[in-house]
Amino acid sequence: MENNTKIIQSSEKSVLLFLDNLNLNQENLKNKNLIIDISTFDTVTNTDIKLFLNLSKAHKKLKKSFVIVAKNIDYNKVPVTLTVVPTLQEAKDCVELEEIERDLGF
Repeated sequence: MENNTKIIQSSEKSVLLFLDNLNLNQENLKNKNLIIDISTFDTVTNTDIKLFLNLSKAHKKLKKSFVIVAKNIDYNKVPVTLTVVPTLQEAKDCVELEEIERDLGF
């Protein structure tokens, strides 16, 4: 998993700036499973999470995982097409499970 997965944490002050940087670097990241760690932001809303929808869809079309790590959000309000978990370890586990599913042809 490690060679094929990139964990990205933000140094930006807002989720929107972080997303803008991700979009600018999307071409360089397209061959990797992505774990997007936004758990360090003081405030993350479900609206912020939904901003990642297009990037996630594009990445998953390439048969790569896209997992967001976020704390203190209402996971029931997250769109089902996004994978959002509260810890980095859970994100790694999700990527590993998705790789196994792809290997098995699911």
